[in-house]
Amino acid sequence: MGHRRVGVLLLTFGSAVTSADVPEYLRSVLGGREPSAALITEFCRRFDIIGRSPLIDITLDQAAALERLLGERHGQESFRVAAGMLHSAPRVAEALRTVTEESVDRVVVVVLAPQYSPLVLGGYQRAIDSCAADVAPGVPVSVAGAWHLTGSWISSLSEAVRAALGRFEPETRPRVGVVFTAHSLPRPVVDRDPGYLNQIDETIAAVAERAGLAPGTWVFAFQSAGHTPQEWLTPDLTDVLPGLRASGAGDVLVVPVQFVADHLEILYDLDVAAAEQARAAGLGYHRIAMPNADARFIAALAEVVERELAAAAV
Repeated sequence: MGHRRVGVLLLTFGSAVTSADVPEYLRSVLGGREPSAALITEFCRRFDIIGRSPLIDITLDQAAALERLLGERHGQESFRVAAGMLHSAPRVAEALRTVTEESVDRVVVVVLAPQYSPLVLGGYQRAIDSCAADVAPGVPVSVAGAWHLTGSWISSLSEAVRAALGRFEPETRPRVGVVFTAHSLPRPVVDRDPGYLNQIDETIAAVAERAGLAPGTWVFAFQSAGHTPQEWLTPDLTDVLPGLRASGAGDVLVVPVQFVADHLEILYDLDVAAAEQARAAGLGYHRIAMPNADARFIAALAEVVERELAAAAV
């Protein structure tokens, strides 16, 4: 890379931190429309149960760790990494300003969702397009595509699966039902871009093989369907739990393949709601540890950045 400098943006959806932040957060998610009182009440209830969402703090930690790793590999002054959120601070424009306040030759944007679709995740591109000309005039900005099969990412997930299964006694392990999950989406959206679901399938197949899961020992389900009247993708996690119990499972291990940090959809949707549903079905509930700022996951992000730079011949 010589003496060139590269800015890197890690972008994610954002989150309220506590229930006090919920109304403003929901207004942003709804495009400025006022959320209903019922929706605010329900989200406040969930945030009060989990206490706070660590998503923003974790994403900032991921950015700091990635900057350190890229610096170690390419020179301490070569990279500036910042985190940006679609619906909470620090916003995308603020993050772009941070990485370009000192001259950079290029900005690489990594959306913290391994499976990428311009249709499903187009909000990130629009956020960049809306501010790049003003904040970083003349600086090339590229958004990394899918990284769902990146070697270090598959290793990170499969190691988490093996570690979680390793906590069971040998006689219990055969009765652990593994459920891979991904965030549900409105069916009309996915019908326009079915390749997005193919990426999820490819991720699961790679992780299952690397983790040594035999065919027929795991299932897939969606989680966290939205609060809209549209048809959302199924089967939902709640739909598959009774079947696991009926097939002889005593415990369920949930493996999210689309999320890379602890947040509401993990800490409430899984650890509270799904755990309660699992117990009602007669199953013990368990899930893998999320990547957060684990070194193996940070190595995966570095791999994505280096791939993008190689493609751009930087």
